[in-house]
Amino acid sequence: MSLDEATVEALAVELSTYLDTNRINQVRRAYYYAEQAHEGQMRKSGDRYITHPLAVAHILAGLKLDHQSLMAAMLHDVIEDTGIPKDALAEQFGEDVAELVDGVSKLTQIEFRSRAEAQAENFQKMTLAMARDIRVILVKLADRLHNMRTLGPMPYEKRKRIATETLDIYAPIANRLGMHAISTELEDLGFAALHPMRSRYISKAVDKARGSHREIIEEIRGRLQEKLQERGLPGRIMGREKHLNSIYNKMKLKQKSFYEIMDVYAFRIITDTEDDCYRILGAVHSLYKPMPGRFKDYIAMPKANGYQSLHTTLFGMHVNIEIQIRTEEMEHIANDGIAAHWMYKNEPTGVTSANQTRVDRWVKGLMEMRERADDSLEFIEHVKVDLFPDEIYVFTPRGKIMELPRGATPVDFAYAIHTDIGNATVACRINRNLGSLSKPLQSGQTVEVITAPGARPNPAWLSFVVTGKARSSIRHTLKSQKLAESLELGRVLLKKSLNGFGKRLSDIDDAQKQAVVKHNQVNNFDELISEIGMGNRMAYLVARQLVVDSEGAEPGEAAMDIQGGSDAPITIQGTEGMLVHFADCCKPIPGDPVVGVMGTGKGMVIHSDTCSRLPEDSEGRSRLTHLTWAKDITDEFSVELRVELERHHGVIAEVANAVAMADGNIERINVDEQNARYGVVSLVVKVHGRKHLARVMRRVRNIKAITSINRVKY
Repeated sequence: MSLDEATVEALAVELSTYLDTNRINQVRRAYYYAEQAHEGQMRKSGDRYITHPLAVAHILAGLKLDHQSLMAAMLHDVIEDTGIPKDALAEQFGEDVAELVDGVSKLTQIEFRSRAEAQAENFQKMTLAMARDIRVILVKLADRLHNMRTLGPMPYEKRKRIATETLDIYAPIANRLGMHAISTELEDLGFAALHPMRSRYISKAVDKARGSHREIIEEIRGRLQEKLQERGLPGRIMGREKHLNSIYNKMKLKQKSFYEIMDVYAFRIITDTEDDCYRILGAVHSLYKPMPGRFKDYIAMPKANGYQSLHTTLFGMHVNIEIQIRTEEMEHIANDGIAAHWMYKNEPTGVTSANQTRVDRWVKGLMEMRERADDSLEFIEHVKVDLFPDEIYVFTPRGKIMELPRGATPVDFAYAIHTDIGNATVACRINRNLGSLSKPLQSGQTVEVITAPGARPNPAWLSFVVTGKARSSIRHTLKSQKLAESLELGRVLLKKSLNGFGKRLSDIDDAQKQAVVKHNQVNNFDELISEIGMGNRMAYLVARQLVVDSEGAEPGEAAMDIQGGSDAPITIQGTEGMLVHFADCCKPIPGDPVVGVMGTGKGMVIHSDTCSRLPEDSEGRSRLTHLTWAKDITDEFSVELRVELERHHGVIAEVANAVAMADGNIERINVDEQNARYGVVSLVVKVHGRKHLARVMRRVRNIKAITSINRVKY
């Protein structure tokens, strides 16, 4: 019997603890099929290639995964490496196994612009496969774990790339699925591959510290055991290993010395029931004093990945003692996460089904983000944020617990409930008091979101949201909004230009529109109109192309006027959205004569028609769009005022009071002291229009100390 055959038989013995003979034989058959397919292929280490799929199956057997996952593990490289098609696998082993193998197969490398894009594209495909069957990612993680264990013979550059990808993507995914054992091993292997000397140094220091601390560890363990026996509580006590990558990150990020980290003694107590967990907590608190603020109840409020445990930190024997208390089932789920679902498949418990629900929700969230992202790099940027920092726990007004990453804001909370609620958010209440949308939430707060019909996301939210779902939803909505607004503005500008040629948009036939679309190298007519609204194309030039008759004759010059349009100006409502901006230089307000200037990719900027920044030459002036204000504008507009005054006590308060009495709002106030007697005040005031501004200026001018007041235009 060859070594590989002996390994297969050892695997069969392991599988017999939880699979029937028929299913074990199906796994064995998949092995022999893969062995034949990979005949003659070798690994970099010099081993036969079949040793790799066999090792991957062993890892999955340790997680007690079902027979189809084990068959897929045996066959996972067959499609790509041996040219055997998916259909042949489906015929031999069934559709489910073929789908799993197809999902796990190393994804075909297309020509990408960069390595980052290739990785991002692969991750997108992996997300799709996960959505179809979560077992795909479990096989993929086992595949990656064995590859990391055997990374040694690879060239340095390839080792570095694989290790970085493992730390960036695969270890966090394992953690997100609650698979702590695989996650920490991937982290330690990735750390050792990227920083071999640091890894060796920390490893030696850990061994040395363990040796010198052995007596204290045994004494604490003995006292804990004694206390449990005294109270008649079941529980096995284990020392808890500190992982190299975790030690390194704490030293680096928390600026702690190695000895500060190793001075904490960590134990885990595994017991029978949830009730026993709380009784043991009481027992250990009676033995050593608990440290305030260091107790966490993850049984009542599980982590987002399903992890459950009681955490407490005690002070005893002049050292800190960290203790985790959990049941056997919680221990399985802490180590194996979603994989534990298969262990309890025949008798699913509340814990495993809740864990499965969480994972399903996470994968569904990934799919939503994937649909909204413009490209794979944007998608992976959103996902990386969610792979997953420490959680906080907040409550809805009805008492439902919501898990969010640390640093999450009420806007993240709103999007976590539903995208439509996030988009319509206008304010929030924290513990029943009005709160700030941008302030990070704290665990235990009750959060209520206030929405308004027709409300839209604010672009400023992107500067403080932390969840991938919120970020991708805001970006997607803003893009859609910008597109709709550019279409609307572009259509108005094009119609105006066509009027100048004596034509209407409805007069232009589809053939002519298509000819102009083709000439401008865009995909469709709407895209061309949108380009006009964005300021990337001139409405007048597109209008001229549209009115050229079928013989190719151009319209006479007499037909053209400003912007190729009619004298009728475009009406401005003041609430046009993202593509109409009011110039900061002249700060136009309703009642001012105004013109629009198209900026490339930015839409229209509205200036006062006397603004010094407008072009002087006739060609430049001809490109301006004449505008008029609507009659029923209710918005407020900023205007800058320069006030010269005699300085005396309380004069600034008088100015502010006068503005308020005229129903104006002061946005900004600057005092520029000229000398002890006279000063200049710069005011930025919010007003509804010129009549309102005149009222504000009149009120301020009536103050005795005011020598002059003028509107500022740059």
